Amino acid sequence: MSVIYILICISVFVAAVFLILFISSVKNGQFDDDYTPSVRILFENKTKKNQDKKQSTKYKQSKSN
Repeated sequence: MSVIYILICISVFVAAVFLILFISSVKNGQFDDDYTPSVRILFENKTKKNQDKKQSTKYKQSKSN
């Protein structure tokens, strides 16, 4: 039974260390995305085009009825 208490203490300690490391890396900007905003204009916005087509066909169908 004492082994379970030791393992729980160790796992809580390891989890706390990982949490501290994660928070420090977020504060230091490790997860900031510097690449995507600079090339976003090069990609086509396909979802916008598809939505426009769907709306125009719905409008045409409703007008024909």
